[in-house]
Amino acid sequence: MSTAPAKASGPERGGGDALDSYSETVIRVASTVTPHVAAIEMTGNRRGGRFRVGAGSAVLFTEDGYLLTNAHVVAGTQKGRAVFADGSSTDLEMVGADPLSDLAVVRGRAPRVAPAEFGDAESLRVGQLVIAVGNPLGLAGSVTAGVVSGLGRAIPVWAGRNRRVIEDVIQTDAALNAGSSGGALADAHSRIVGINTAVAGAGLGLAVPINKTTRRIISALLADGRVRRAYLGVVSTPIRLGPNAVVRTGQREGLQVVEVLPGSPAEKAGVRVGDVLLRASTRPVSNAESLQKLLFAEAIGTPMTLVVLRDGHELEITAVPAEMAETA
Repeated sequence: MSTAPAKASGPERGGGDALDSYSETVIRVASTVTPHVAAIEMTGNRRGGRFRVGAGSAVLFTEDGYLLTNAHVVAGTQKGRAVFADGSSTDLEMVGADPLSDLAVVRGRAPRVAPAEFGDAESLRVGQLVIAVGNPLGLAGSVTAGVVSGLGRAIPVWAGRNRRVIEDVIQTDAALNAGSSGGALADAHSRIVGINTAVAGAGLGLAVPINKTTRRIISALLADGRVRRAYLGVVSTPIRLGPNAVVRTGQREGLQVVEVLPGSPAEKAGVRVGDVLLRASTRPVSNAESLQKLLFAEAIGTPMTLVVLRDGHELEITAVPAEMAETA
């Protein structure tokens, strides 16, 4: 008679397998991504020497030492230091920052570790597993896991006395705290799909997506140290149109305006909270990135026709995007 323990069956066994699979995925991604993520400390000058201005995380993305982080982490600094998970370190120099996307590039010497692989946040779906790697509260190489809670968010934040909007962010329930900013948000294939930002406050996990628009921003920072951006001043969220609106407009999705910033080009043009933005410059807009693509340097000062759905009727509104000030 066999004395071997019986194998688990039914839901109990399935639950154990699911947990093991989940754990294995998180462990594999963490071991792959952690070497690419550095803890950074940015410093400034004053009498008596240098002092710490900001600290956070950064993701190595080139073989010659360029790292991607948040603009708010490096704001007002030119120098710093990065420490990788293997204990290696390098001095940093500021390359450029774009407050509107909350992205910045810094450079150190060529590292001993390989650069991270970028993915495409456009492929993300709500409910998908994501893993965050950073240095919260100074705890190097910390890993948290969660799911994508929302996509295409536009979040208004304060920068000093100025208000700005970080567009097209990823919302996740992966825990992010002080020091996580600038760290990596990875998918189950260890590809970096976002740069974590804690700028909106603890308890709300947000990440700047890696997509065609942010790749363009990164290229501009590498080439010129800055990004000239056009600015409308609307806070929006993606929305599916009702059946009648779909028939009337020929579109299934749009951007619902949830806030219009005071004094902005959108307010001056007559855009209202509750409007659903359908098209800009004749192009359909269904998420924040589709609008962002139209708001680079060439759009500054050029009239832009916006088509909005208001009270069941389509309206054309002409707005003139302004240049986003670097301090805004």
